[in-house]
Amino acid sequence: METFVARQPVFNRQREIYGYELLYRSDPSDEHFDGTEATLATQQVISTSLLSIGLDNILCGKKAFINFNERLLSEGVHQSLPRQDTVIEILESVEPTADLIALCRGIRDEGYTIALDDFVSGPRTEPLTHLAQLIKVDVRDTSQGEQERLLRTYRPRGISLVAEKVETYEEFEWARTAGYDYFQGYFFARPGVIRSPQLPTSTLTCLRLLSEMQNTDLNFKQLEELIRMDVALTYKLLRYVNSALIGRHGAVQSIKQALVIVGTHRIRQWVALATVSIMAADKPSELALLSIVRARFCELLARSVGRAQGDQAFLMGMLSLLDALLDQPLEEALQSVSLAPEIVEALLGTAAEQNPLSRVYRLARCYEMADWDAVKTLARACIIPDVTVRNAYVRATVWANGVISAASSSA
Repeated sequence: METFVARQPVFNRQREIYGYELLYRSDPSDEHFDGTEATLATQQVISTSLLSIGLDNILCGKKAFINFNERLLSEGVHQSLPRQDTVIEILESVEPTADLIALCRGIRDEGYTIALDDFVSGPRTEPLTHLAQLIKVDVRDTSQGEQERLLRTYRPRGISLVAEKVETYEEFEWARTAGYDYFQGYFFARPGVIRSPQLPTSTLTCLRLLSEMQNTDLNFKQLEELIRMDVALTYKLLRYVNSALIGRHGAVQSIKQALVIVGTHRIRQWVALATVSIMAADKPSELALLSIVRARFCELLARSVGRAQGDQAFLMGMLSLLDALLDQPLEEALQSVSLAPEIVEALLGTAAEQNPLSRVYRLARCYEMADWDAVKTLARACIIPDVTVRNAYVRATVWANGVISAASSSA
Protein backbone atom coordinates (compact mmCIF):
# COMPACT_ATOMS: atom_id res chain seq x y z
CA MET A 1 0.00 0.00 0.00
CA GLU A 2 1.40 3.38 -0.97
CA THR A 3 1.24 6.20 1.55
CA PHE A 4 1.56 9.93 1.09
CA VAL A 5 2.77 12.52 3.54
CA ALA A 6 2.74 16.30 3.30
CA ARG A 7 3.12 18.91 6.00
CA GLN A 8 1.24 22.09 6.89
CA PRO A 9 2.83 24.62 9.27
CA VAL A 10 1.33 25.72 12.59
CA PHE A 11 2.42 29.25 13.60
CA ASN A 12 2.58 31.07 16.90
CA ARG A 13 1.45 34.68 17.40
CA GLN A 14 4.78 36.01 16.09
CA ARG A 15 4.31 33.96 12.90
CA GLU A 16 7.13 31.66 13.89
CA ILE A 17 6.74 27.95 13.21
CA TYR A 18 5.54 25.97 16.23
CA GLY A 19 5.07 22.68 14.41
CA TYR A 20 3.80 20.87 11.33
CA GLU A 21 0.66 18.84 10.91
CA LEU A 22 1.60 15.73 8.94
CA LEU A 23 -1.09 15.08 6.37
CA TYR A 24 -1.36 11.53 5.12
CA ARG A 25 -3.50 9.08 3.27
CA SER A 26 -3.22 5.68 1.66
CA ASP A 27 -3.42 5.20 -2.10
CA PRO A 28 -6.07 7.73 -3.23
CA SER A 29 -7.40 5.56 -6.06
CA ASP A 30 -10.39 4.73 -3.86
CA GLU A 31 -12.63 7.70 -3.08
CA HIS A 32 -13.97 6.14 0.12
CA PHE A 33 -11.87 5.15 3.10
CA ASP A 34 -12.91 3.30 6.23
CA GLY A 35 -11.24 3.47 9.64
CA THR A 36 -9.06 0.44 8.94
CA GLU A 37 -7.47 2.02 5.87
CA ALA A 38 -6.88 5.30 7.71
CA THR A 39 -5.23 3.39 10.55
CA LEU A 40 -2.95 1.45 8.23
CA ALA A 41 -2.03 4.60 6.36
CA THR A 42 -0.96 6.32 9.58
CA GLN A 43 1.03 3.33 10.75
CA GLN A 44 2.75 3.12 7.38
CA VAL A 45 3.69 6.79 7.48
CA ILE A 46 5.13 6.54 10.98
CA SER A 47 6.99 3.27 10.49
CA THR A 48 8.43 3.90 7.02
CA SER A 49 8.23 7.37 5.52
CA LEU A 50 8.86 9.23 8.79
CA LEU A 51 11.09 7.01 10.85
CA SER A 52 13.24 5.83 7.94
CA ILE A 53 13.81 9.39 6.75
CA GLY A 54 14.14 10.84 10.20
CA LEU A 55 11.68 13.16 11.88
CA ASP A 56 14.30 15.88 12.13
CA ASN A 57 14.52 16.01 8.34
CA ILE A 58 10.77 16.46 8.05
CA LEU A 59 10.15 18.68 11.07
CA CYS A 60 13.34 20.78 11.35
CA GLY A 61 13.18 20.44 15.13
CA LYS A 62 9.52 21.50 15.38
CA LYS A 63 6.58 19.57 16.80
CA ALA A 64 4.69 16.94 14.80
CA PHE A 65 0.89 17.11 14.79
CA ILE A 66 -0.46 13.64 13.91
CA ASN A 67 -4.11 12.52 13.76
CA PHE A 68 -5.09 9.52 15.86
CA ASN A 69 -8.31 7.51 15.97
CA GLU A 70 -9.43 5.08 18.68
CA ARG A 71 -7.55 2.10 17.26
CA LEU A 72 -4.25 3.95 16.94
CA LEU A 73 -4.59 5.26 20.49
CA SER A 74 -5.42 1.87 21.97
CA GLU A 75 -2.58 0.11 20.12
CA GLY A 76 0.00 2.53 21.51
CA VAL A 77 1.30 3.57 18.09
CA HIS A 78 2.27 6.93 19.56
CA GLN A 79 5.01 5.29 21.63
CA SER A 80 7.23 5.07 18.55
CA LEU A 81 7.27 8.87 18.38
CA PRO A 82 9.29 11.26 20.57
CA ARG A 83 7.21 12.46 23.53
CA GLN A 84 8.35 16.07 23.68
CA ASP A 85 7.95 16.64 19.94
CA THR A 86 4.63 14.90 19.21
CA VAL A 87 1.14 16.38 19.39
CA ILE A 88 -1.55 13.68 19.41
CA GLU A 89 -4.53 15.09 17.51
CA ILE A 90 -7.67 13.30 18.61
CA LEU A 91 -10.06 13.28 15.68
CA GLU A 92 -13.54 14.72 16.11
CA SER A 93 -14.99 11.30 15.22
CA VAL A 94 -13.46 9.67 18.31
CA GLU A 95 -16.09 8.68 20.89
CA PRO A 96 -14.97 9.87 24.36
CA THR A 97 -15.87 6.76 26.34
CA ALA A 98 -14.60 6.16 29.87
CA ASP A 99 -11.93 3.80 28.50
CA LEU A 100 -10.77 6.35 25.95
CA ILE A 101 -10.59 9.10 28.59
CA ALA A 102 -8.42 6.85 30.76
CA LEU A 103 -6.24 6.04 27.76
CA CYS A 104 -5.76 9.71 26.89
CA ARG A 105 -4.93 10.52 30.51
CA GLY A 106 -2.17 7.91 30.39
CA ILE A 107 -0.84 9.30 27.11
CA ARG A 108 -0.68 12.80 28.55
CA ASP A 109 1.05 11.48 31.68
CA GLU A 110 3.68 9.92 29.40
CA GLY A 111 4.61 13.42 28.24
CA TYR A 112 2.74 13.73 24.96
CA THR A 113 0.72 16.82 24.04
CA ILE A 114 -2.97 16.21 23.32
CA ALA A 115 -4.94 18.34 20.87
CA LEU A 116 -8.64 18.15 19.99
CA ASP A 117 -9.13 18.46 16.24
CA ASP A 118 -12.09 20.32 14.67
CA PHE A 119 -13.43 21.00 18.15
CA VAL A 120 -17.14 21.59 18.71
CA SER A 121 -18.13 22.45 22.28
CA GLY A 122 -20.77 20.32 23.99
CA PRO A 123 -21.44 17.70 26.69
CA ARG A 124 -19.94 14.99 24.47
CA THR A 125 -16.54 16.65 24.07
CA GLU A 126 -16.28 18.34 27.48
CA PRO A 127 -14.54 15.40 29.23
CA LEU A 128 -11.68 15.55 26.72
CA THR A 129 -11.08 19.25 27.37
CA HIS A 130 -9.82 18.36 30.86
CA LEU A 131 -6.95 16.44 29.22
CA ALA A 132 -6.18 18.58 26.17
CA GLN A 133 -3.42 21.16 26.05
CA LEU A 134 -4.55 22.37 22.62
CA ILE A 135 -7.96 22.89 21.03
CA LYS A 136 -8.18 23.38 17.27
CA VAL A 137 -11.10 25.42 15.92
CA ASP A 138 -12.13 25.59 12.25
CA VAL A 139 -12.51 29.37 11.78
CA ARG A 140 -14.44 28.88 8.56
CA ASP A 141 -16.99 26.54 10.07
CA THR A 142 -17.41 28.32 13.42
CA SER A 143 -19.03 31.73 13.88
CA GLN A 144 -16.89 34.52 15.29
CA GLY A 145 -19.23 34.80 18.25
CA GLU A 146 -18.78 31.11 19.08
CA GLN A 147 -15.01 31.42 18.64
CA GLU A 148 -14.91 34.29 21.10
CA ARG A 149 -16.92 32.22 23.59
CA LEU A 150 -14.52 29.29 23.21
CA LEU A 151 -11.55 31.59 23.80
CA ARG A 152 -13.17 33.02 26.95
CA THR A 153 -14.01 29.54 28.21
CA TYR A 154 -10.84 27.54 27.61
CA ARG A 155 -7.88 29.92 27.61
CA PRO A 156 -8.35 30.79 31.32
CA ARG A 157 -8.10 27.04 31.97
CA GLY A 158 -4.58 27.03 30.49
CA ILE A 159 -5.62 25.48 27.17
CA SER A 160 -4.08 26.99 24.03
CA LEU A 161 -6.38 27.48 21.05
CA VAL A 162 -5.36 26.90 17.44
CA ALA A 163 -7.17 28.66 14.59
CA GLU A 164 -7.50 26.20 11.70
CA LYS A 165 -8.27 26.94 8.03
CA VAL A 166 -6.83 30.47 8.22
CA GLU A 167 -6.61 31.26 4.52
CA THR A 168 -6.11 35.03 4.35
CA TYR A 169 -4.03 37.63 6.14
CA GLU A 170 -7.24 39.36 7.27
CA GLU A 171 -8.45 36.14 8.91
CA PHE A 172 -5.11 35.77 10.65
CA GLU A 173 -5.28 39.33 12.01
CA TRP A 174 -8.81 38.78 13.33
CA ALA A 175 -7.86 35.48 14.97
CA ARG A 176 -4.72 36.96 16.54
CA THR A 177 -6.68 39.96 17.88
CA ALA A 178 -9.36 37.61 19.23
CA GLY A 179 -6.71 35.83 21.29
CA TYR A 180 -5.76 32.60 19.49
CA ASP A 181 -2.37 31.20 20.46
CA TYR A 182 -1.57 29.31 17.24
CA PHE A 183 -2.64 29.46 13.60
CA GLN A 184 -2.78 26.96 10.77
CA GLY A 185 -3.43 27.58 7.10
CA TYR A 186 -1.91 29.16 4.02
CA PHE A 187 -2.57 32.79 4.98
CA PHE A 188 1.09 33.69 4.45
CA ALA A 189 0.89 32.78 0.77
CA ARG A 190 -1.18 35.87 -0.04
CA PRO A 191 -0.09 39.49 0.32
CA GLY A 192 -1.66 41.33 3.23
CA VAL A 193 -0.99 44.87 2.03
CA ILE A 194 -0.64 46.23 -1.49
CA ARG A 195 2.37 48.50 -1.38
CA SER A 196 3.80 50.98 -3.84
CA PRO A 197 5.47 49.29 -6.84
CA GLN A 198 8.64 51.18 -5.86
CA LEU A 199 11.05 48.41 -4.85
CA PRO A 200 14.18 48.76 -2.68
CA THR A 201 17.55 48.49 -4.42
CA SER A 202 18.39 45.05 -2.99
CA THR A 203 15.10 43.67 -4.26
CA LEU A 204 15.70 45.10 -7.72
CA THR A 205 19.13 43.48 -7.77
CA CYS A 206 17.58 40.16 -6.79
CA LEU A 207 14.99 40.41 -9.55
CA ARG A 208 17.63 41.29 -12.13
CA LEU A 209 19.67 38.28 -11.07
CA LEU A 210 16.62 36.05 -11.43
CA SER A 211 16.07 37.46 -14.91
CA GLU A 212 19.65 36.56 -15.85
CA MET A 213 18.96 32.97 -14.82
CA GLN A 214 16.57 32.69 -17.77
CA ASN A 215 19.43 32.82 -20.28
CA THR A 216 20.55 29.46 -21.61
CA ASP A 217 24.18 30.63 -21.64
CA LEU A 218 24.90 32.50 -18.44
CA ASN A 219 26.87 35.72 -18.71
CA PHE A 220 29.22 35.40 -15.75
CA LYS A 221 30.53 38.92 -16.25
CA GLN A 222 27.00 40.31 -15.94
CA LEU A 223 26.36 38.14 -12.88
CA GLU A 224 29.55 39.42 -11.30
CA GLU A 225 28.51 43.04 -11.88
CA LEU A 226 25.11 42.47 -10.30
CA ILE A 227 26.41 40.58 -7.26
CA ARG A 228 29.16 43.07 -6.50
CA MET A 229 26.47 45.79 -6.21
CA ASP A 230 25.07 44.14 -3.07
CA VAL A 231 27.22 43.34 -0.04
CA ALA A 232 24.72 40.78 1.30
CA LEU A 233 24.77 38.81 -1.96
CA THR A 234 28.56 39.00 -2.12
CA TYR A 235 28.91 37.67 1.41
CA LYS A 236 26.34 34.92 0.79
CA LEU A 237 28.20 33.78 -2.32
CA LEU A 238 31.56 33.59 -0.51
CA ARG A 239 30.00 31.70 2.40
CA TYR A 240 28.33 29.30 -0.03
CA VAL A 241 31.59 28.61 -1.86
CA ASN A 242 33.20 27.55 1.42
CA SER A 243 30.25 25.50 2.63
CA ALA A 244 30.11 21.73 2.86
CA LEU A 245 27.78 21.68 -0.14
CA ILE A 246 30.61 22.80 -2.43
CA GLY A 247 33.33 20.94 -0.62
CA ARG A 248 35.96 23.64 -1.03
CA HIS A 249 37.94 25.17 1.80
CA GLY A 250 40.34 27.98 1.05
CA ALA A 251 40.71 31.57 0.05
CA VAL A 252 38.67 32.96 -2.84
CA GLN A 253 40.26 35.89 -4.61
CA SER A 254 37.27 37.38 -6.42
CA ILE A 255 33.55 37.16 -7.11
CA LYS A 256 34.40 35.89 -10.59
CA GLN A 257 36.46 33.05 -9.11
CA ALA A 258 33.63 32.18 -6.73
CA LEU A 259 31.18 31.99 -9.63
CA VAL A 260 33.48 29.69 -11.58
CA ILE A 261 33.92 27.40 -8.56
CA VAL A 262 30.19 27.11 -8.01
CA GLY A 263 29.53 26.32 -11.67
CA THR A 264 26.58 26.86 -13.99
CA HIS A 265 24.05 24.45 -12.48
CA ARG A 266 24.73 25.29 -8.84
CA ILE A 267 24.83 29.03 -9.48
CA ARG A 268 21.26 28.92 -10.80
CA GLN A 269 20.05 27.31 -7.58
CA TRP A 270 22.19 29.56 -5.40
CA VAL A 271 20.76 32.71 -7.01
CA ALA A 272 17.22 31.50 -6.38
CA LEU A 273 17.96 30.53 -2.77
CA ALA A 274 19.94 33.65 -1.90
CA THR A 275 17.54 36.12 -3.48
CA VAL A 276 14.49 34.58 -1.83
CA SER A 277 16.15 34.72 1.60
CA ILE A 278 16.83 38.44 1.07
CA MET A 279 13.34 39.27 -0.18
CA ALA A 280 11.81 37.26 2.66
CA ALA A 281 13.89 38.97 5.35
CA ASP A 282 10.82 40.51 7.04
CA LYS A 283 8.47 37.61 6.27
CA PRO A 284 7.67 34.39 8.15
CA SER A 285 10.61 31.98 7.82
CA GLU A 286 8.22 29.34 6.53
CA LEU A 287 7.62 31.48 3.44
CA ALA A 288 11.23 31.19 2.30
CA LEU A 289 11.40 27.51 3.25
CA LEU A 290 8.18 26.70 1.40
CA SER A 291 9.54 28.46 -1.69
CA ILE A 292 12.68 26.33 -1.59
CA VAL A 293 10.87 23.04 -0.96
CA ARG A 294 8.40 23.79 -3.74
CA ALA A 295 11.19 24.75 -6.15
CA ARG A 296 13.06 21.48 -5.62
CA PHE A 297 9.80 19.49 -5.66
CA CYS A 298 8.83 20.99 -9.03
CA GLU A 299 12.32 20.33 -10.41
CA LEU A 300 12.24 16.66 -9.41
CA LEU A 301 8.74 16.22 -10.83
CA ALA A 302 9.73 17.85 -14.11
CA ARG A 303 12.69 15.51 -14.44
CA SER A 304 10.40 12.54 -13.80
CA VAL A 305 8.18 13.68 -16.65
CA GLY A 306 11.20 13.19 -18.90
CA ARG A 307 11.42 16.71 -20.28
CA ALA A 308 14.47 18.98 -20.10
CA GLN A 309 12.71 21.60 -17.98
CA GLY A 310 14.24 21.00 -14.57
CA ASP A 311 15.79 24.48 -14.27
CA GLN A 312 12.59 26.15 -15.43
CA ALA A 313 10.52 24.12 -12.99
CA PHE A 314 12.88 25.01 -10.12
CA LEU A 315 12.60 28.72 -10.88
CA MET A 316 8.82 28.43 -11.30
CA GLY A 317 8.44 26.90 -7.86
CA MET A 318 10.79 29.43 -6.29
CA LEU A 319 8.86 32.40 -7.68
CA SER A 320 5.39 30.99 -7.01
CA LEU A 321 5.24 32.97 -3.75
CA LEU A 322 6.61 36.18 -5.21
CA ASP A 323 3.32 37.95 -4.45
CA ALA A 324 3.75 37.30 -0.73
CA LEU A 325 7.45 38.18 -0.81
CA LEU A 326 6.82 41.56 -2.44
CA ASP A 327 3.31 42.24 -1.10
CA GLN A 328 1.98 42.65 -4.63
CA PRO A 329 -0.50 40.71 -6.76
CA LEU A 330 1.37 37.86 -8.47
CA GLU A 331 0.68 39.15 -11.98
CA GLU A 332 2.15 42.55 -11.07
CA ALA A 333 5.12 41.01 -9.26
CA LEU A 334 6.00 38.83 -12.24
CA GLN A 335 6.27 41.89 -14.46
CA SER A 336 9.44 42.78 -12.56
CA VAL A 337 11.13 39.62 -13.84
CA SER A 338 11.66 38.62 -17.47
CA LEU A 339 10.42 35.06 -17.21
CA ALA A 340 9.76 32.59 -20.00
CA PRO A 341 6.08 32.85 -21.07
CA GLU A 342 5.40 29.21 -20.18
CA ILE A 343 6.51 29.83 -16.57
CA VAL A 344 4.35 32.95 -16.23
CA GLU A 345 1.33 31.18 -17.70
CA ALA A 346 1.78 28.20 -15.38
CA LEU A 347 2.00 30.45 -12.30
CA LEU A 348 -1.00 32.57 -13.29
CA GLY A 349 -3.11 29.58 -14.26
CA THR A 350 -3.51 30.72 -17.87
CA ALA A 351 -1.48 27.94 -19.49
CA ALA A 352 -2.99 25.34 -21.76
CA GLU A 353 -3.94 22.16 -19.93
CA GLN A 354 -1.25 20.23 -21.81
CA ASN A 355 1.52 22.60 -20.66
CA PRO A 356 4.02 20.34 -18.81
CA LEU A 357 5.11 23.09 -16.41
CA SER A 358 1.52 23.88 -15.55
CA ARG A 359 0.81 20.23 -14.78
CA VAL A 360 3.91 19.98 -12.61
CA TYR A 361 2.96 23.14 -10.71
CA ARG A 362 -0.62 22.01 -10.11
CA LEU A 363 0.60 18.58 -9.01
CA ALA A 364 3.00 20.16 -6.50
CA ARG A 365 0.32 22.48 -5.09
CA CYS A 366 -2.22 19.68 -4.74
CA TYR A 367 0.31 17.51 -2.92
CA GLU A 368 1.11 20.31 -0.47
CA MET A 369 -2.60 20.68 0.30
CA ALA A 370 -3.03 16.89 0.63
CA ASP A 371 -5.62 16.81 -2.15
CA TRP A 372 -4.78 13.19 -2.87
CA ASP A 373 -7.51 12.60 -5.45
CA ALA A 374 -6.17 15.48 -7.56
CA VAL A 375 -2.62 14.20 -7.01
CA LYS A 376 -3.64 10.83 -8.40
CA THR A 377 -5.28 12.38 -11.47
CA LEU A 378 -2.43 14.79 -12.23
CA ALA A 379 0.27 12.17 -11.65
CA ARG A 380 -1.48 9.91 -14.13
CA ALA A 381 -1.66 12.78 -16.66
CA CYS A 382 2.08 13.41 -16.21
CA ILE A 383 2.79 9.66 -16.42
CA ILE A 384 4.50 9.72 -13.02
CA PRO A 385 3.99 6.82 -10.58
CA ASP A 386 2.43 7.83 -7.26
CA VAL A 387 5.45 6.56 -5.35
CA THR A 388 7.70 8.83 -7.42
CA VAL A 389 5.62 11.88 -6.45
CA ARG A 390 5.77 10.95 -2.78
CA ASN A 391 9.52 10.33 -2.85
CA ALA A 392 10.12 13.60 -4.72
CA TYR A 393 8.36 15.54 -1.96
CA VAL A 394 10.37 13.82 0.76
CA ARG A 395 13.63 14.38 -1.14
CA ALA A 396 12.74 18.04 -1.70
CA THR A 397 12.04 18.56 2.00
CA VAL A 398 15.28 16.91 3.09
CA TRP A 399 17.27 18.81 0.46
CA ALA A 400 15.75 22.18 1.40
CA ASN A 401 16.50 21.66 5.08
CA GLY A 402 20.11 20.89 4.18
CA VAL A 403 20.79 23.83 1.89
CA ILE A 404 18.84 26.67 3.47
CA SER A 405 21.34 27.10 6.29
CA ALA A 406 24.23 27.33 3.82
CA ALA A 407 22.35 29.72 1.55
CA SER A 408 21.06 32.02 4.27
CA SER A 409 23.64 31.71 7.06
CA SER A 410 24.84 35.23 6.36
CA ALA A 411 21.35 36.77 6.50
